[in-house]
Amino acid sequence: MSPSLSPRVRGRRPRLTPAVLLCAAAAAVLAGCGSGGGSGPAASSPASPNTASFSGSPPSAMASSAASAVGSAQASASAAASSAAARASEFEASVSADTARAAATAQKELKNVAGRGNALPEVSMQGLPRARTGGVLAVLVTITNRTDHKASYAVQVDFKNADGHVVETRYVGAENLAPGRKAQPIAFSRSPAEPRLTPALAKAQRY
Repeated sequence: MSPSLSPRVRGRRPRLTPAVLLCAAAAAVLAGCGSGGGSGPAASSPASPNTASFSGSPPSAMASSAASAVGSAQASASAAASSAAARASEFEASVSADTARAAATAQKELKNVAGRGNALPEVSMQGLPRARTGGVLAVLVTITNRTDHKASYAVQVDFKNADGHVVETRYVGAENLAPGRKAQPIAFSRSPAEPRLTPALAKAQRY
């Protein structure tokens, strides 16, 4: 048997120095932060940000990303629409500058023309791609002088809807066209892209 301790030794409690206390505290903190299993204490979660100044819940990363994508798409669509409108205005302005006077003259000449005029065989039309006109509905009108002398021409183009009703009328013309020569004015519609309209050659008069 091991010798028994004296009463003085048995009654003395070990003194804990500050260094020992500090190590014990550190061990307790580490044990609390570790991910224990079984019946051990649950791991404490990281501190959440202070949301007292928020007016609502902060969006999730997915929602924020989706909102950003939608905003970007809307901005791109708006920019594309603005660009198309600008191209259409530029196209119309360039055509108007070249044909305004001829259009006014053609309208005046056709005012008292009965029927469809005397020059339908000398006029043809071809649609222009909207990509070239900034989205404007436009047709290239080809006028060919098939006579043996100089002549002037007035042409009326009607734009009709699906029911065949005339929604818009435009006039183009050519003056002092030499025999065998061609002129190619452009007739364009100022109506919206929808509903779609169909151009039709209404009148053509040689004078």
